[in-house]
Amino acid sequence: MLLYLRLLKESFAFAMNALRNNKLRTMLSLLGVTIGIFSIIAVLAAVDSLDQKIQADLSTLDKNTIYLTSQSFGPTDVPRWKREQFPNVTFEEYQYLKNTLGNVEESCFQYFTVSQNITYESKTSSAVNMVAVTSEFVDVQRMEFSKGRFFNDAESYSGKQVVVLGFDIAQNLFDDVDPIGKTVRMYGQRFLVIGVTKKKGETMDIGGGDDTSAFFPATFLRKIYGDNNPQVLPVIVIKPEKGIDIDALKGDIAQKLRNFRGVKQGDIDNFFINILSGLTDMIDGVLSSLRMGGIIISFFSFLVGGFGIANIMFVSVKERTNLIGIQKSLGAKNRFILLQFLFEAIILCLFGGAIGLLIVWLLAMVLTNILDFEFILSFTNIVIGTGLSVIVGLISGIVPAISASKLDPVEAIRSGM
Repeated sequence: MLLYLRLLKESFAFAMNALRNNKLRTMLSLLGVTIGIFSIIAVLAAVDSLDQKIQADLSTLDKNTIYLTSQSFGPTDVPRWKREQFPNVTFEEYQYLKNTLGNVEESCFQYFTVSQNITYESKTSSAVNMVAVTSEFVDVQRMEFSKGRFFNDAESYSGKQVVVLGFDIAQNLFDDVDPIGKTVRMYGQRFLVIGVTKKKGETMDIGGGDDTSAFFPATFLRKIYGDNNPQVLPVIVIKPEKGIDIDALKGDIAQKLRNFRGVKQGDIDNFFINILSGLTDMIDGVLSSLRMGGIIISFFSFLVGGFGIANIMFVSVKERTNLIGIQKSLGAKNRFILLQFLFEAIILCLFGGAIGLLIVWLLAMVLTNILDFEFILSFTNIVIGTGLSVIVGLISGIVPAISASKLDPVEAIRSGM
């Protein structure tokens, strides 16, 4: 044990000596390892941070929520030209399904539409996420309010010009003034503010629900655009009861809507039943692809780093040929020489890896403060970076170490004189 500790100490001393005596050569060689470690750990940290953010945002949503619409939220085998012929879901279809479906906790009708500006006196909130829904939306999303209320069934079905503002929108337009009872302008008309949502922070709620949204009756938008306008995408949102068979409910929805639309037997569904859990699976697949792509790209940086370390180790063997011969003539075994150079290669790679990890950590801190997005350098990624540094050191140092261990002591001393 003491022998290996002494070996590690001597290897560390040789590595530090190489850094001191050949600063430029060594730093250029370590640059490849540093860039390789930085690239792969930066990719892993970014993907892990994004994944954690998405999972945290979606954790507040019911992943079994169903979005029935003419568009697919993920990849589909239906060709684009055929999807473009699918009719939009209608308010009448929503009412039919609401009255006939079982095992449903709540459902609502919603329009996905383009953003609008909202004005109050001289102040304007630009690019506000407009959420046109029926009154049941408040129960589907379990909305909370800091002031006021959501619109009721009568206001919803009549298309009354009332609006519920997201927390940030209300703050931007009204500051400390109570917005309830005030009127704002949007779509060129006046809307009465009846509620303000409770602040939620940045989330990824589907179709709205965040602090920068405005909620108003879907019937108002139907009066403006109708059911077949490119400015809007009608959606039927269905929240199943807990513990039910989701596949069975999907089958029931499909059968009822096919019958309502008169779709012939053998023809494909002309609508899509999107489930939030399917969307999260698609996101996981995209993140996995990003992670793998980053690893593959970073692999080439590791190749450069490995060649650089191998180069400096061959030079080190050449410079210390005489010393190797003396060590072997004094009884040093081949294994001792082999491990000495292997440890030196590993230590050099660990230096490069440590610099790469430090850069990632500093960059994560800076981006977190600038972008208000938490970049995380996890312990797992630190272990991965350290482990990769060791592996690169082993691979790049093994051939020079073997060549050093097989030197004939007499020839080594003679060639070094």
